[in-house]
Amino acid sequence: MAITHARRAAGAGGMAPARLPAVARTIPVPRAPAVSRAPASGGLAAPVDARERHAPDAIVLAIVVALTGLGILMVYSSSAMAGYADGDGTLATVGPQSVWAAVGMVGMLIAMRSDYRWLRLLSMPALVGAGILLALVLFSPWRVEVSGSTQWLKLPGIPVIQPGEFAKLALVVYIAHWMARRGAAIGSIRGGLVPFIVIVAPFLVLIFKSPDLGSTAVLGVTVVVMLFVAGGNPFGILALGGGAVLAAALFLKDYQLERLQAFENPFDTALTTGFHSVQGLLALGLGGLFGAGLGDRAAAGGIILPNAHNDYIFAVVGQEFGFVGASLVVIAFMLLAWRGMRISLAAPDTFGALLAAGITAYLCVQAFVNIGVVVTLLPVTGITLPFVSAGGSSLIVSLAAVGILLSISRETAAHGGWVDASGDRGRRHGRAHLPGPGRRPLAPRPAGRA
Repeated sequence: MAITHARRAAGAGGMAPARLPAVARTIPVPRAPAVSRAPASGGLAAPVDARERHAPDAIVLAIVVALTGLGILMVYSSSAMAGYADGDGTLATVGPQSVWAAVGMVGMLIAMRSDYRWLRLLSMPALVGAGILLALVLFSPWRVEVSGSTQWLKLPGIPVIQPGEFAKLALVVYIAHWMARRGAAIGSIRGGLVPFIVIVAPFLVLIFKSPDLGSTAVLGVTVVVMLFVAGGNPFGILALGGGAVLAAALFLKDYQLERLQAFENPFDTALTTGFHSVQGLLALGLGGLFGAGLGDRAAAGGIILPNAHNDYIFAVVGQEFGFVGASLVVIAFMLLAWRGMRISLAAPDTFGALLAAGITAYLCVQAFVNIGVVVTLLPVTGITLPFVSAGGSSLIVSLAAVGILLSISRETAAHGGWVDASGDRGRRHGRAHLPGPGRRPLAPRPAGRA
């Protein structure tokens, strides 16, 4: 698009204009921002799907990078001497963890720079693939058993993976897509709650049977949060939660029931079922206000802390950095929850809003469960602290999820709230029942815009 200056009037007599150089004749004019319109449904005019593109949320990025760096430090501190004593070397655990962190960071950057809407096309294949992997964990010769649990899978040619971690993200993506397509029908029992249970229940059962009670609880709470945000029937959600707890209680294994009994007073069973809880509390107590210092846990008592590099790594943080260091980790996850909800509220479409809410809930609920177990707010269950605990599958999936969250944060609705994307609209699908943000967008409005 250009403005041509060759028509300058030379006088009133209609003389030919002076010939100008090509550069002087054409001055480019900036194009107006592209504005796409979602197709209308039901004969009504569709809202303008105007988006503001900007840099990703810097606070989320800084928090995740800091937690990942802290995790590598804590994994090394908690595993180096044990690896040396076993003859595996001081880098036996932290070495692979550093590799997984690098792979996860690359995946996070790729996801951050990609358009999150493409995930809608991948949601169904990813969900089916996750379901197949979960089934292989229970019914294939490639399953790997550790301490009576078969949560891991060793397929030919690839390292050991934990399919439950991939299933969490796959289910969150698909549920966000399904709810966005479902629209206002998600608020009904027959059109929303019943199909929701049909989709979610098989995955929760497969993870529960592995057995992995912690991941089952995290995934269940996450998808219920998404259902509530999308406008699900509140009475139906309460009934669903009560029924899920009752069903889980009926199928608990003996050792899980013993953990529940030890939860009341772990010091009564300090040498048996309450051992993990007591040792975690002692580690936190020995850390004091400022901790013993990095790698100086022996100076603070040198207690035996089982699973120090994964499930109980928060106790290592508390012992080496004290109450102050542990509090900073808790504050970091609280900030992540706050920024994640802001990203959800400012998302430009229904799918992005639900996906951001689901990813934020998944990461923060898992962090709450892990920390709650260490400080004995919750019964003992094996689950990692996102970004900090050792575990390749957990770290890669968590960083990829943050990349998707950052991709959503790169776009906000220009009018200060979300609008329906074209993929959310159709003849049979109305607008999803999400509340408006009631605040200004994360990105500043361009100058001159009304």
